[in-house]
Amino acid sequence: MKNNLIILAVAAILATTQPSFAATTSQLPFTVKIIGFNDYHGNLQSPGTFSQTADALSPKKAVGGAEYLAGYIAKMKATNPNTVVVGAGDLIGASPLISALFHDEPAVETLNRMGVDFSSVGNHEFDKGSVELMRLQNGGCIAGDANSCKGATVGTPVPFEGAKFKWLSANVVKADGKTLFPAYGIKTYNGVKVAFIGMTLKDTPTIVTPSGVAGLTFNDEADTVNALVPRLRALGIESIVVLVHQGGFQGSNATTPGVLTSDINGCTNNLAGSDIAKIVNRLDDAVDLVISGHSHTAYNCSASTIDTSKVNGALQSVPRPTGIANKVGRLIPVTQASNYGRVLSDIDVTIDPVSRNITDVAVTNKLVDRTDATVTSNADVLNIVNAYSTLVAPIANVVIGSITQAMPNSSNVACNSDNGQMLADAQLAATAPAQFGGAVIAFMNRGGVRADFTYASSTAGEGDGNVTYGEAYTVQPFGNSLVTMTVTAQDLKNVLEQQFAGCRGQSATATRMMHHSAGFKYNWDGSKTCDSRITNVSLTDKNGVVDTLVDATGVVINPTKTYRITVNNFMSTGGDSLTTFLNGQNRLGGAQDIDALSAYLANFNMINGFNAYNPADASLGKPRLTRLNVPANSTGCVTGANTNQ
Repeated sequence: MKNNLIILAVAAILATTQPSFAATTSQLPFTVKIIGFNDYHGNLQSPGTFSQTADALSPKKAVGGAEYLAGYIAKMKATNPNTVVVGAGDLIGASPLISALFHDEPAVETLNRMGVDFSSVGNHEFDKGSVELMRLQNGGCIAGDANSCKGATVGTPVPFEGAKFKWLSANVVKADGKTLFPAYGIKTYNGVKVAFIGMTLKDTPTIVTPSGVAGLTFNDEADTVNALVPRLRALGIESIVVLVHQGGFQGSNATTPGVLTSDINGCTNNLAGSDIAKIVNRLDDAVDLVISGHSHTAYNCSASTIDTSKVNGALQSVPRPTGIANKVGRLIPVTQASNYGRVLSDIDVTIDPVSRNITDVAVTNKLVDRTDATVTSNADVLNIVNAYSTLVAPIANVVIGSITQAMPNSSNVACNSDNGQMLADAQLAATAPAQFGGAVIAFMNRGGVRADFTYASSTAGEGDGNVTYGEAYTVQPFGNSLVTMTVTAQDLKNVLEQQFAGCRGQSATATRMMHHSAGFKYNWDGSKTCDSRITNVSLTDKNGVVDTLVDATGVVINPTKTYRITVNNFMSTGGDSLTTFLNGQNRLGGAQDIDALSAYLANFNMINGFNAYNPADASLGKPRLTRLNVPANSTGCVTGANTNQ
């Protein structure tokens, strides 16, 4: 008994004297690595080349591809056992044919093997409705659909395994008042809980087909986050990250010569005035980091040292205080990682285990460079991609229409483009019927047209002049949804003026001329000043009746007269700085642009006995744009840089 008491006494002494080292180490700050990306859109294969900046010093590199995304994530994970992989929405939807044909099961299967933990729900997750989205989360096959559950062929489980990661959406509420998906996810590191709040674009109902979101309410992003803060703190959580599917663009910075506004680690003007800035400006001070998406661009607003300045033509590291102010004025780190798997945000957050708070955030946006010999691509993921590529080939090679001549992705000196104008005509045809919107004009963003329509037969052997589905998808790969809205004649005049650099909030360095549909015409004069460049705007209906909206002096004849117009969802939310479209009322979501194009080209399919599409046909009402006072040295349409969703 005495010996037992001595042992207990010694144990008590050791308990009070020896844990000092363990207690000290447990109280030391530690780092958690957060790997973020957004807008994957089922891009299993490389989307092409990309560069860190638009500067000649940063050459374009082959980027992306699911197997390299997986390889980069694995390499980053190896540097820190405390790692989480997160997305900011649109991981599926608006996908290339290799994923879209199979209901985006390939996208989910590859994301699973990358090790994604959480993602906010984006607007494109609702492209096929909330019921289908729940299937993609939970798994299972689409009954009777031959393109669902191809695991036996591609080497994945059957039935379809569903997402191993959790979709999060705190602000999407069902009729019963419950959220469609969990509001947040929690990870615990060294005893400290970190919360990830998922937030969906509140304007989702205006940019997707209404049936896809029927019965759902999309609440304000900032209000929803702020309401969750007390609940999280009651759980002992002080480290809070927001995954929000909303974004912005790096604006121009004409007052600071040499700044590269397209640097993937830049934060020009701290995204002032952007949609994401407006959200962050209202966030509770408890939020430590915002990972954003939707705008398909890259920025790094993290108060870090970044390469954004040029001195004598060379890049120089310059510390710049960046970040977006929250509601008490504190700068919050905000990131976005471009789109299509081109970029990953490598984020290290430092956590104080005593306060349980994030005390520092260090971010580097990194290209997913396929030429980097230090990165090993994931062979299992590549096998899945190759298997789906083999399956999709017969669909990609189907002829959907015919053309009489090649239509390059280029424009004449007045900015007329046979290629882009055909896409606008297709979108008008899809939304002109009253039940689909009653549109009378359609606009297409120039940067959304990505390739030529070639006349010569491809390797698929479809024959000269025939257009395959795969070729059409290459020309218009974004998979944007059509949005029909009501605008005034004054709005139309304003948005046409807004195409020009520096006018009405347009970038100071980019003129972004839109394509538009048949029947709509106007003159433009680039030599004049803002709000005086557009004249002679008219709309001719199918009966030949001409409606003059703007006269030869630039005066709007009837400013309040309304028109139904169609744009894609990128433009409808102010993409390409065409913010006048935000004035649009009575919005109606429609088909995806590629579906509209396919339906239009079906009327010109020689294989089915129709005449091929002739871009010079008089019924198309060309030229649609007339340029006045053309400079003597002009050789084409000078449009500057374009940013596209």
